[in-house]
Amino acid sequence: MLKVTEELMMKNYKIKSGTFELYKQALNDVKEVFEAYDEIREFNQMKVLTALQEERISESHFTNSSGYGYDDIGRDSLDKVYARVFNTESAIVRPHFVNGTHALGCALMGNLRTGDTMVCISGTPYDTLHNVIGISGKENIGSLKEYGVHYKQVDLKDGKFDLDKIKEILLEDKSIKLVHIQRSTGYGWRNSFLVSELGEVIKFIKDIREDVIIFVDNCYGEFIDTIEPTDVGADLVAGSLIKNIGGGISPTGGYIAGKAKYVEQAAYRLTVPGIGGECGSTFGVMRQLYQGLFLAPHVAMEAVKGAVFCSRVMELAGFEVLPKYNEKRSDIIQAIKFNDKEKLIQFCKGIQKGSPIDSFVECEPWAMPGYNDEVIMAAGAFIQGSSIELSADAPIRDPYIAYLQGGLTFDHAKIGVLIALNNII
Repeated sequence: MLKVTEELMMKNYKIKSGTFELYKQALNDVKEVFEAYDEIREFNQMKVLTALQEERISESHFTNSSGYGYDDIGRDSLDKVYARVFNTESAIVRPHFVNGTHALGCALMGNLRTGDTMVCISGTPYDTLHNVIGISGKENIGSLKEYGVHYKQVDLKDGKFDLDKIKEILLEDKSIKLVHIQRSTGYGWRNSFLVSELGEVIKFIKDIREDVIIFVDNCYGEFIDTIEPTDVGADLVAGSLIKNIGGGISPTGGYIAGKAKYVEQAAYRLTVPGIGGECGSTFGVMRQLYQGLFLAPHVAMEAVKGAVFCSRVMELAGFEVLPKYNEKRSDIIQAIKFNDKEKLIQFCKGIQKGSPIDSFVECEPWAMPGYNDEVIMAAGAFIQGSSIELSADAPIRDPYIAYLQGGLTFDHAKIGVLIALNNII
């Protein structure tokens, strides 16, 4: 059967024999690594199943509310399920969040006031947050900066938290109200932070300033470990439903989970004060949001396996990768450094060519909203922009790093990566 599969791939995608040799070696190398992720998947599947059972979810929760959406039991119960999954007091899960940045922005803007300072201790945050904070170098209309919220940043030291600098800034600036941590790599060249590492720095911060809000950008990280940032002391987390936790089925949306008072403040920013999460019709998507969550532990691990395979096969092909295939991961992102603009573009075009949707389209760099550099984005997905589906994107800037994520199935992920490698080898 394997031989038939290989012959089909060579016939359908013109895979070169040299590419196939790398493919077979990579598959052999990653077998043992996959076993550890299977155990994590099984644990998280049980966690989600238990949460659904404890909230007594039934067909009646797959509601289709309209207008104001008062008393939507499907919506309100899903909030409770997420709170159980994240081991928090409260959660708000809504299709009204247009993306992960929107959820992050609501959490920040809901909990910061004029004169407050937020400090990001994981270096420069993801590009789309620059406009939210007001550090994009462009107009700051509607940003935290325009509303009088100050921003400070502590850069990483050799890829780790700079504890001395964090302590110094917390002690000297009493206006700091919120500490922001980005769990994933974003568009950086570093490993994602393990939840255990987050727990250590959170304890360090709370021992110095118990009053500050610890907020973790959890995008790309859900279900990659058996614990989440809220299990190790984070006050608030947020993420997107078209990444890990939507399981490839949620058509849109985002979530915020954490301490009830902080979630409520964020909900007031999503809608308006006095209403918060009590309004908002759900347009008949509740079944998809529930089912997506149920599938998420499995789908997230399929994506991780795709990333592990990509790491190994690209390393065998001579490219620098981060993380290495056998390093412990905390998100689904795989970074490949090309040091060559054309190879980067051709790799992304290969991922597009291997997509189930729009495989005939060639992606090109463009001025994507919210980014300072041109971005190339391969995303032939069933849900537009879904990065739990196989995709690869990159800002067009030196040293030309591609960020691959997703794959609803490992079988698809490895085919897509093989086509992309074949494009440049």
